[in-house]
Amino acid sequence: MTSSTETGGVTGTPDKDYNLIWYVEACLNNALRLESYIQDAEREKDTEVADLFRKAQADSRKGAELGKGLLRARLDGS
Repeated sequence: MTSSTETGGVTGTPDKDYNLIWYVEACLNNALRLESYIQDAEREKDTEVADLFRKAQADSRKGAELGKGLLRARLDGS
């Protein structure tokens, strides 16, 4: 968030949790977008670029899973 004063009063969600939710959503959206890019590269028979995008997609999935784990634990009160 850009504001140094927002702590969940506006959203009902503390900044640290909101930021984690945003991060998970961004990772998942990136994984979806990269699927389209992979298909474009494969259509052009550019395996080097397709492989790069597959790696980036795997990294995005991993980030989403890590973030979901943290979020789950925090929302459960652990």
